[in-house]
Amino acid sequence: MQNIARAAEHIRYQPDDPCPPFHALGVALQGVMISLTNTALFVTVAARAGGLEDGYLAWAVFAALVIGGVVTALQACRFGRLGAGHLLMSGAGPHFIAVAVIALAAGGVPMLASLIVVASLMQFALSAWLPLLRRIVTPVVCGTALMLIAVTVMSIAFERIDRIPADAPPTAGPVVAAVTLAGAAGLAMRASGLWRLWAVLIALAAGSAASVLFGIYDWQPAVAAAWLQAPDFSAWQGLDLSFGADFWALLPMFLLVSLVVAVKMSSDGVFIQQMSRRRPQATDFRLVQGAVNTNGLGTLLAGLAGTLPTIVYTASNISLIELTGNAARRVGLALGGLMIALAFLPKAVAVLLTIPSPVIGAFLLFVMGRLFVQGMRMVFQEELAPAKALTVGVAVSLCIGLESSDVLAELLAGTWAAPLSHGMTLGLLTAILLTWFLELSGRRGKRLETSLAMSSLPDIDAYLKDLAARIGWNHESTERLRAAGEETLACLLQPLADDRGHSEEVGVSDEGAISEQAAANAPRLIINARPEAGHVEMEFLAVFDEENLEDRLAYLSDQAETPDVEDLSFRLLRRYAAAVRHRKYHGIDVVAVQVAGSR
Repeated sequence: MQNIARAAEHIRYQPDDPCPPFHALGVALQGVMISLTNTALFVTVAARAGGLEDGYLAWAVFAALVIGGVVTALQACRFGRLGAGHLLMSGAGPHFIAVAVIALAAGGVPMLASLIVVASLMQFALSAWLPLLRRIVTPVVCGTALMLIAVTVMSIAFERIDRIPADAPPTAGPVVAAVTLAGAAGLAMRASGLWRLWAVLIALAAGSAASVLFGIYDWQPAVAAAWLQAPDFSAWQGLDLSFGADFWALLPMFLLVSLVVAVKMSSDGVFIQQMSRRRPQATDFRLVQGAVNTNGLGTLLAGLAGTLPTIVYTASNISLIELTGNAARRVGLALGGLMIALAFLPKAVAVLLTIPSPVIGAFLLFVMGRLFVQGMRMVFQEELAPAKALTVGVAVSLCIGLESSDVLAELLAGTWAAPLSHGMTLGLLTAILLTWFLELSGRRGKRLETSLAMSSLPDIDAYLKDLAARIGWNHESTERLRAAGEETLACLLQPLADDRGHSEEVGVSDEGAISEQAAANAPRLIINARPEAGHVEMEFLAVFDEENLEDRLAYLSDQAETPDVEDLSFRLLRRYAAAVRHRKYHGIDVVAVQVAGSR
């Protein structure tokens, strides 16, 4: 975490900080330029590739902007199990474009809408199953996902640099791109104050000014656009509820793409928490679940409206936060409101869409380079075992190879060619499957089910003692394992005792005798200890409170060793355990404790 901590030192406003309205609006204005351009571009590409008319295109762009604004604002909030509580700039994404074109050819917009609605359920399901998939959706998989996104978009960025009018000088694209890239890099390295606040706008303006000199800036679409215009609701074509043979043939492909988007969304949710604070904290996976649920809601709304589903613009989001130093939730609320307002202002949308292609391409290169590095940091958070390193290498290699060759598209003729020949999709699926294989082929731990109460300590102690005997650990290692188990239980029980104010609530009566009623009412506790080479990893699964044990231990490491009785169990656990990781989900907590030992 040290690398990420250093990278976050520039953060001026954390998610819950009271960011001044001027700063929030300034950052939101820059963010909306990126999100609006991406949304309009992706929707236009899908509509044109599907042979749809301008009337539908206008409706689809309007709906995508409104839905993107709603999702961005929701991500900045927390409503039950919706929202990440962080700045997550969202809008229509490219992941569904290939399969959308196939669906449009097979059954038109109504069939596409129905397929997207059903596919959104995959994202809600992954959010609910995230605790069960904790060994699959790991930091290695999430970091690899970020790296694959960067690799995929880099090729697109280079294509956009060369996209200039036929009568323009051949050097126009590279020169304009170089000006944009130099401005973005220079501001990222040296800018501060207002210069950093407006860094994105300044870099794009510098590139656009250079494009004017080469005569490749086209003002006509902005001049011709109307200032204010209501949407044409008659362009909405509804849903196809006939569920014919084409629907069932295409559904598995849509579910697969939706799964990839959900896994990407979970990696975005993990990373945004780490980079939005000056001092990174342990990841709260309840917020990750909220982020995935909210994106699933955006996909559902997009299906009902008949437009492309939402994603988080990961690279642009990271660049916006790092360049401005502002990760406040107020920015997300302002950005969402601006996107909704711009949906009714075609003139403003047209002005932003006049930014030349080489400018956008250069800026994409800049943010993708940063995103690739951030993915590497996430992968290397923990010691990278050879098997995990191989997983990353194979996934990235497949992605790069497929981006430069369409060999699978030629082999996989028909429906599955579109999703499986996409470098990022196949690379991410490879990382997931290899991680799953490592999990299935690893040594299985012995499971203990009990209650989260002090009365369970004898059972836990006997369970750990038996495990140490089976793997042949010596006396010293066995005692360390048993002590770590006892202190982990004590750490989990302490908040319950603090909140309820009575020892009987955690399974001990006033006289010190075990209270059977309190133990019966205690939360369920599941322990799974897995012996590995040179250590044992114990997982404690239980219901817990708001505080994260990992953050508590990190806090203690920075404090003087004072004789505080309440901190005693945490200090002892830090002494006995080689590593402690705490993941909080809705309805369940997972505390993983690693204890080193020898025979």
